[in-house]
Amino acid sequence: MLNDKTPTIRERINNYQTEILKGDLQPDRAAIILNEISSLYGNILDRIKDTEMIYNRVLLNHLEEEQKANRAKIKAEITQEYQDLKDATNTEKVAIQMIRSLSKFLKAKENEYQSAKYQ
Repeated sequence: MLNDKTPTIRERINNYQTEILKGDLQPDRAAIILNEISSLYGNILDRIKDTEMIYNRVLLNHLEEEQKANRAKIKAEITQEYQDLKDATNTEKVAIQMIRSLSKFLKAKENEYQSAKYQ
């Protein structure tokens, strides 16, 4: 059984963001964070898949109840299932941007090190 205090993927991503924004990130720690976020990415994609299937069932139910598709879509988009789907897709976007940023940061640090080594 999972401990209730186990942070969600989104909370872990938020914690990494906070750590990065402090501005004193060292390359070793950046590499660890990059590795951990990259590892979490598969879990994020699984979460998107699961929440998308759940939302699609909600949307289908509303489509069966409504005569107009646009009304059904609006009703489906105000449900918790839609919110969960948006949270999952937003987490993916944040993770991708953090992976890109950390990769660039580490590349810049590597270039800095190489330049200093030859001076």
